[in-house]
Formats: sequence, C-alpha cells, structure tokens
Amino acid sequence: MKHTEHSDLIDVKGHRLIVRYTPNERTNHWITALTFILLALSGLAMFHPAMAFLYFVLGGGQWTRILHPFIGCVMFISFLILALRFWHHNYLDKADIQWMKQMCDVLNNREEKLPAIGRYNAGQKLLFFVMVICMILLLLSGIVIWRRYFSLYFPIELIRLSSLVHAAVAFVLIVGIIVHIYAALWVKGSIGAMTRGTVTYGWARKHHPNWFREIIGK
Repeated sequence: MKHTEHSDLIDVKGHRLIVRYTPNERTNHWITALTFILLALSGLAMFHPAMAFLYFVLGGGQWTRILHPFIGCVMFISFLILALRFWHHNYLDKADIQWMKQMCDVLNNREEKLPAIGRYNAGQKLLFFVMVICMILLLLSGIVIWRRYFSLYFPIELIRLSSLVHAAVAFVLIVGIIVHIYAALWVKGSIGAMTRGTVTYGWARKHHPNWFREIIGK
C-alpha cells in the first residue's frame, strides 16, 4: 500500500482506499477491547464457582480481586476517550429512524432498500449509547463494591445493591459486545477497517453512502 494523499491510498489489488480509523483511534479501540476481555473473564470467575477456572487469566483468585478494579479503571478511561472521539458521529437522525423501521430489510441484507446512512447506522449508534450507560453504571457500582478502598464508606445495603447492578450491567455489556463482534463479522470489511484502518471505495459507498460522499467531498 502506498501512502500519499488521503484519496490516493491504494491496496495491493489496486483498489482505492479511504481512511476510516486513524492509528490513534485503532489503538484506543484495542486497548478498550483487551481490557474488556480481561474484565469479562475475571468477572465471570468471581461471579460463580463453576467459572472459577477463569481465575488463571489474572494469575489466580487473589490477584484477580486486586487487579480487576484497576483494569476496570483503565477500560473506563480508554472508553471515555473513545466515546468523546466518536460522540458527534452517533446522533440519531431521520434516516436512522427509517432504518430501524426497515429492520426486515436490514436482517435480510437488502441494503439497496435502506435509507442512505452516515458513518454509523442506527444499530451501531444505539449500541454506542448502551455501552456508554453500561460503562458509567459499572464504574459507579464498582467504586461502591471496591473493598480495599471505598466500600467501607457505604452501608451494606448499598453495597449489596451495587453488586447486583454491577453483575446485571456486566451481563448486558457482554451481550452487547457479542452483538458488536457478530455485526463486524457479518459485514465483510468491518474487521479490516479496525485492523488496517482503511476501507475500499466500494465498501464505503455500499454500507455508508452519506459518509462516503462526505469524505470524497473533502
């Protein structure tokens, strides 16, 4: 691939490319993803004895209890930076409302019948805000149940409630991430956008036509 002007990126097959994610954005994404995996596995280990074998991920039970909340702080900060970067791309508009009304066309991959969308579709935008809410609730409930530093300042009833909230919200987030991964695999080229940072003109024109016109216009 040669790196000249933004619109002159070419892959080995001669396809013109558009930059979808910068190196900083991709690094930010993968830090969030890696810390999420560590937290999901270690959290499941602490959630139920049947999954205690997952303690090995962070070096055993004691290390898991020590490291889990600190890794959680890293994930929250990384996601916060990511959210601030992409917040303005995730506002719902009229095209998104129509996109959701045509869910049958979405599920049957009839993109030619769907309204033209921008950088993200309505499903991606809704998942974004679900993740924002989940991250905030996980942080707040996590602080309350962080025994080493904060839980001694809260009544036991609030600690128990926070433990329940933490587990429930973590489940919602895990399901959301599974949907996110499935959608990325479903739409061919999405994984490459977050690994290489670029997509072809054809991919952008097909899946995100308004974003494509915006980029080409620039």
